Amino acid sequence: MNIHYDARLDGELPRQDKAAVLDDLQQSAPGLTLLHREEDLRPFECDGLSAYRILPMLVALPDDLDQVKILLERCRALGVPVVTRGAGTGLSGGALPLEQGVLLVMSRFDRILALDPEARTARVQPGVRNLAISEAAAPFGLYYAPDPSSQIACSIGGNVAENAGGVHCLKYGLTVHNVLRVELLTLEGERLVLGGEALDAPGFDLLALINGSEGMLGVVTEITVKLLPQPETAKVLMASFDDVEQAGRAVGDIIAAGIVPGGLEMMDNLAIRAAEDFIHAGYPVEAAAILLCELDGVEADVDEDCARARRVMEAAGATEVRQARDEAERALFWAGRKNAFPAVGRMSPDYYCMDGTIPRRALPAVLSTIAALAEEYGLQVANVFHAGDGNMHPLILFDANREGELERAEALGGRILEACVEAGGSITGEHGVGREKINQMCVQFRPDELATFHAVKAAFDPEGLLNPGKNIPTLARCAEFGAMHVHGGKLPHPDLPRF
Repeated sequence: MNIHYDARLDGELPRQDKAAVLDDLQQSAPGLTLLHREEDLRPFECDGLSAYRILPMLVALPDDLDQVKILLERCRALGVPVVTRGAGTGLSGGALPLEQGVLLVMSRFDRILALDPEARTARVQPGVRNLAISEAAAPFGLYYAPDPSSQIACSIGGNVAENAGGVHCLKYGLTVHNVLRVELLTLEGERLVLGGEALDAPGFDLLALINGSEGMLGVVTEITVKLLPQPETAKVLMASFDDVEQAGRAVGDIIAAGIVPGGLEMMDNLAIRAAEDFIHAGYPVEAAAILLCELDGVEADVDEDCARARRVMEAAGATEVRQARDEAERALFWAGRKNAFPAVGRMSPDYYCMDGTIPRRALPAVLSTIAALAEEYGLQVANVFHAGDGNMHPLILFDANREGELERAEALGGRILEACVEAGGSITGEHGVGREKINQMCVQFRPDELATFHAVKAAFDPEGLLNPGKNIPTLARCAEFGAMHVHGGKLPHPDLPRF
C-alpha cells in the first residue's frame, strides 16, 4: 500500500520544484549520479524501520568528495533538505528520506584507506562495512571491537551516526570509545577534522558530539578507528534459568563480583525458541531465559573468571551452566544470539524492535513491567538484549494486516521506553532516536535541555536542512505530546505513513 506523505516534519518544509532541483544539480555536478524516477527511488524509501516509508524527491550517489561538497552547497543555496544514508540498516528511521529532500547515499565510499598494525589504527571511508575492518585487520592479529548484529552489512559511517554498540560493547565500548578521528563536511561544504590519532587532540573535544549525531550536524566522510589485539583466548558460558527475573539479577551479581565479561547477553524463552529453530545453536528450549557470558584474555585469567562466573550464576539460580567445548561451539552460541532478530521474524508477520537502556539493577523490575505491558496490549514480546550494559531490545510481535495491531505495537513500544526512563535509563542505547522515538525525547528531557540541543544543531546547521524532523523534537511537539499523553493515556500518531 502506498500512502502519500507531504513531509511536514515539525513544521512546514517548502515545496520544491523537482525538475529545477534536478537540473541545478546536474549542471553543478555533471558526473553525479542522480536518481529521480519512481522505480529507482523505491528501494530507498525506508531504512531498517520499514513500517515508515517515504519516497524521496531525489537520490544522489556521489563517487568523490567534490561531488558531495557541491551537492551540499547547492542544496543549501536552494533550501533543499538533505538526509544522509549509509547501508540503510538503521532501526529508528534515522535515514528515512523526505518527499521534499535529497537522499545522499554514501555507499560508494567503501575503501579502507590505510591500516597501520603498529599504531593499531585503520583509516576508512564511511561506506566500509563494519565486519570488513576486522577482516582486513585479522592477518595482523587485530580486530575492530564494536560488533552490531548487522555488522556483516552495516557501514561504519552509520555506526558513527548512531553510536552503534554490539554484543562486546560491555568490555570494549561503543563506537564513540573506538573512534579516534572523524572528517566531515558541513552543509556549507566546509571540511572539519575532529579528534586525531594521538590520545588528545587540540581544540574543543567535539568528537563525541559527532558520534550519535544522526546526520544532523554534518556528513561524515572519513573515520579513523582504533584496532585491538585479538584476545589470546575467549570462552563462553551459557547459563539456563527457570525464571527471567533470576537471570536479570544474575547479570548484576556478575558485575558486582568484579567480573567484566567480553559479552554478557540475555534471551528469554520466546527468543530462545526462535533462535534454536533457526540456527540450531544447542539452546535449551525449555529454559525461561539464558545468559551468554563470554570471558576473554589470557588463558589462566579466563579459566579463573569462568569458574567464578559459573559460581555466581549458580548461586543466582541457574539450573545449568554449560561451557562451549571448542571454538566451533562458541561461534554457534553467538550465531544464535546474533541471528535472534531474523529468527524472531520467522515467528510473526511483523515485529517492532525497541531499543532502551536501563541500570543493571533495574533489569528484573523492568522485565516484569514489560511482561505486564505485553499482556495489557495483547501482544507477544521476545526479549533479546545486551544485559551487561542494560541495553534492552524487546521485539514486539504483531501483524500489520490486522487492523490496529501496528498502532498497538507502537503504543506498547512507547510505554516500554517510558518504563526505561522511569527506571533511571534512556530511550536509546545504540539505535538512535530518528523518527521512531522523537515523542519519547519529550519524556526524557526538559524544555531547557531540548533548547540546548537545538542550539548545538543550529551552530553546525543554521538553516536546519540536515536530516530535519529527526532526533530533537520542537517544544510545540512536546506540548502536544504531553497533552495527548495526559488526557488520552496513549501515545499519539507519529505523523508518518503506516504499512
